[in-house]
Order: sequence, then C-alpha cells, then structure tokens
Amino acid sequence: MIAITGGAGFIGSCLAWKFNELGRSDLLLIDDRGTEPPKSENLRKRKYADYLEKDEFVKALSSGRLNRDLEAIFHLGACTDTTETNKEFLWDTNYDYSRRLAEWAVKEGKRFIYASSAATYGDGERGYSDAKETIPKLKPLNLYGLSKQVFDEWVLENKLEKKFVGLKFFNVFGPNEYHKGEMRSMVHKGYGQIKKDGHIRLFKSHRPGIADGEQKRDFVYVKDVLAVILWFWSHPQAAGIYNLGTGKAETWLSLVRAIFKAVGKPEQIEFVEMPAAIRDKYQYWTEADLSNLRRAGCAHPFLALEEAVRDYVQNHLEKPDPYL
Repeated sequence: MIAITGGAGFIGSCLAWKFNELGRSDLLLIDDRGTEPPKSENLRKRKYADYLEKDEFVKALSSGRLNRDLEAIFHLGACTDTTETNKEFLWDTNYDYSRRLAEWAVKEGKRFIYASSAATYGDGERGYSDAKETIPKLKPLNLYGLSKQVFDEWVLENKLEKKFVGLKFFNVFGPNEYHKGEMRSMVHKGYGQIKKDGHIRLFKSHRPGIADGEQKRDFVYVKDVLAVILWFWSHPQAAGIYNLGTGKAETWLSLVRAIFKAVGKPEQIEFVEMPAAIRDKYQYWTEADLSNLRRAGCAHPFLALEEAVRDYVQNHLEKPDPYL
C-alpha cells in the first residue's frame, strides 16, 4: 500500500490520479476534511483503498497497524499558505508532522518522499542551488518558507538525505488546485478573470529596474512534477534534496500572454498595487538550479510554458469537468 498525505489536495490528488493510471489503487489517502467539499471533488474519480484524517494516520503509524502493509509515504500534505502568521500551527503542520512520519519511515525502512518548497530560498540573494552545503544558509521571507526550511535542516542534520527524497517545488500549476483560494496559481486566477472581466490583473513592481509584469518565477506544470516524483519512485537508489522546477524563469507577462492565447482572447492586462503587507516578502525572481537533479539521472524534459498553459486551459479549464 502507498500512503499519500495531502491526498485530497492539489499535488496529492494528482499523484493519486497518476498511480491510478499506472494500475495502482492500493492507495491510502491522508488529509484533513478531504472527504468534504471542496476537496472532495479532487477524490471523486479516484480509486483508493482507504482514507484517514491526519491525526488518525499518526495514531495508526504509532500503533504499528500499518508497519507491514505500507511500502512508502509520499508526504505532500502541508499548510501551503504563504501568508499564514500562526507559527504554532505551521510548526505543528509542516514540521512536527513531517518529523513524525520521517522517524517512522527510518525505523521501518520505508521509502519517504516529501515536499519542500522554493519559498525556502527567500529573496534569492544566495541563488537557487539545492546543494546540501547551501541549504542551511537560506533565509526564507515568510513563516511558511521557514517551516519548510527547518525540516530540510533536520533531514540534513540527521544525514537522512541519504535515505529520503525532498523536492523543493517551485510555482506549480495545474488541475485540482481549484480549492486553494488565494493560493491558486495565476493560470487559474487569470483564466477566471478573463472569463468574468475580459482582462487579467497583475501586481505592479516595487523594485527599481524591474518593470511591471517583468517579475520572474519558475512556473512548473503539475504533470511534469508528477513525472519527476515517479522517476524517484522508480529509482529507489536516488536520494537527496532536489529542486523541482523547469530551470527556466519566465515573466508574469509571459505567463498571462500564454493564458490569453490558450483562451483565444486579445491581451488586456491591468497592473494593480501590491498589498503593502507582502511587499517585503515578495520573490521577484525564482529559477530552479537543476544540476543535482540531472546528475541524479532524471532527464525528464519539462514542457514549455506556453504548451503547459495550453494543456491546462484547453484540456481542463475549458471542459465541463476540469478535474483529473
């Protein structure tokens, strides 16, 4: 049996879809209120063996009930709200929970693949290298990034990077993100804005030398993310903490132009003020250094931004049922 935490969430439910595509339905999905709307829509088409709430899962591991049946944990469950200010909640959800699962995986000798985040890199002044010597020097800009950073550091301090796989997700977009509110990608938000208002709103730049819309991010399609996750699954000798982005930064303008093209509408872009509360925590440039990923042997070719946006829009968002 394969456990997927965050199994009713964005990437977790997509991973369940991919395993179903591969003929695996012996999945244990773990989430909080995942069988209730709106997350339950992500599970509507999925085949899985069981579902547990997070606390139930921890108890099941502690009791030894899953020791024999469980072959791996894909730990994708977390609070991903970059504006969350409740440190105790973030530490419990993103650090303590992760540590408990990791300790169980070590004790039982099980495969453990977990989600880290590009938010750990902060403003990027130290670059975007995932070298283990660099990771402890990173300075995240928000509590979410910090909660991911401290777990990465715990993994390194305990030399578990030789056993685990940690994946620093960059800006992931794609089907099944619809429940995420303000944490949805700009592809989904922008698509909705075009349909409703005919235009897309982007934040103005507040950094000299960077024009409005020229802020850059490494946008990566969830189907590419799944391909890399499954590469690690099929290569059990591979371990370490790796970036998971395309390796190519794109401007917000490039992204929204790809959305307009996919929808078949003329470009209409409005620039709005960035909220003051996030201005000093805003990343103006992210770009995954894929050197370690390639050295590990993963040669997956990432979709070009325009192609990925077109697939998401035309094969999902434009359909009556956009879910995987």
